[in-house]
Amino acid sequence: MARINLLPHRAATRKQRERDFFVQLAITAAAAIGFMVLWNIWMGMRVDNQNDRNAYLQDQIKQVDARLTKIDDLEKVRAQLLARKQIIEQLQANRSQMVHLFDELVKTVPGSARLTSIKQAGDQMTLSGVAQSNASVAQYMRNIEASPWMGPTDLSKTENSHDASRMPYSFGLTVALQRPKQDDGSGLGTSPAASSSTGSLMNSPVNMTAPQTNQTVPTTNSQTPNPSGAPVKGGAK
Repeated sequence: MARINLLPHRAATRKQRERDFFVQLAITAAAAIGFMVLWNIWMGMRVDNQNDRNAYLQDQIKQVDARLTKIDDLEKVRAQLLARKQIIEQLQANRSQMVHLFDELVKTVPGSARLTSIKQAGDQMTLSGVAQSNASVAQYMRNIEASPWMGPTDLSKTENSHDASRMPYSFGLTVALQRPKQDDGSGLGTSPAASSSTGSLMNSPVNMTAPQTNQTVPTTNSQTPNPSGAPVKGGAK
């Protein structure tokens, strides 16, 4: 007896296509999922690599910052050493100033005047003393200006006490200090560092009296005429 297939041929073909479609869809989905997993793994590796590089850079930046801090400290130490070196060089260049200055003070004080106090501030020196007359003060100023270690002189005051003392006139002078051109120093003028080191020696009053000559001193309080005829800076009060 012959067998007859009652199922339609088209329905069987359609079912086969549906099965093939679902199989392809599953394969495609599996491939997409595998690709996404691999892509995530690769991106994670790149992120980890970049994080490692960032950490390395941060570590190097910290090391450079520490070196820069050390360099700044060394620069400060270098600046301090240079400042000390400059002060030492200035003191070395002006170490003989005090000797010459005191020597010039003794040489320039005339016999008719006497110093009572000496004070140095920077490159200026203030002298106070007593004299027989304004002419003696003028002579003292001329002697100072002729000295190679002392420069221009300003008369700050001159007063007559009108007493019976041998030197009734009190005066005050402001003297600018300088260095001789032939000296080993660089030009005229003293440095503030050297002046500050020597100023402490000269800030105390001193009593310097030049060798007195045998001469007749007037007993009256009248002003002694100026024998040289040079004008006197300032007048007697």
